[in-house]
Amino acid sequence: MPQTDVPAFDRATAVTRTEAGGLVAELDPGWDVGGGILNGGYLLSVVGRAALLESPHPHPVAVSASYLRAPAAGPATLTVVPGPAGRTLAHSLVTLADADGPALTVTVTTATLGTAGPQWSEPTPDAPPVEECVSVAEHRELAPPGVQVPGLSLRVDTRLDPATAGWAFGRPSSEPRLRAYMRFTDGRDPDPLALLTFADALPPTSFAMGDLGWAPTVQLQVLVRALPAPGWCLVEARSSEIAGGWVDEDYRIWDSTGRLVAQSRQLARSPRRR
Repeated sequence: MPQTDVPAFDRATAVTRTEAGGLVAELDPGWDVGGGILNGGYLLSVVGRAALLESPHPHPVAVSASYLRAPAAGPATLTVVPGPAGRTLAHSLVTLADADGPALTVTVTTATLGTAGPQWSEPTPDAPPVEECVSVAEHRELAPPGVQVPGLSLRVDTRLDPATAGWAFGRPSSEPRLRAYMRFTDGRDPDPLALLTFADALPPTSFAMGDLGWAPTVQLQVLVRALPAPGWCLVEARSSEIAGGWVDEDYRIWDSTGRLVAQSRQLARSPRRR
């Protein structure tokens, strides 16, 4: 397929094998969250592709990443150490490194996902139609002071639910909760690798309370529950506590049919100014 016909996400997360058998990627600077810092979910999608190249199974179903530091855009190497594998799942440890050394280590479990409905699931939250939501890309004032509009928001079309977007218009909430619809701006449909990016694509939950500082991710776990249907995903993030220099964030992601397709939990440093 000509490179121009490949969706932007697939180009940006491509992993190739060298003649010596190693795995390499070219980290795309266009998936930053401001100030040139690459999005943690985007990095997980790159790692997920590397794990699948070494796995007998087609989908990432559980990933747990420890972020050692922010890697630079450009060349990166990925080292996959296979773990136990069976007929239904396989485990591996993946390290992503740039010229300065390891940047994140990730344990990845792969398996085969389906589309069958759940025995029981929490209902999808009430949200207005996507047409009534606020486009992050079209509102440059949503970027933190002194920071350009993140490249991520130009590649992931994010439409904030007005009920959790008061902070963007001078009406912060007393609750750290955000909700938005998401899809790729070029129309690429979601899949399990895309869900790894979506699970870290909202602004920090502290934004809802009016604190627009940067909150670097320290640890991120994502569970992919099912193959998502085409169309918009609805994403909700909330924190249970912000204290002592730390904040937790729990994500839930529903596809266009209302099926819960992914969950995540991350630990981050409390927001700080650049």
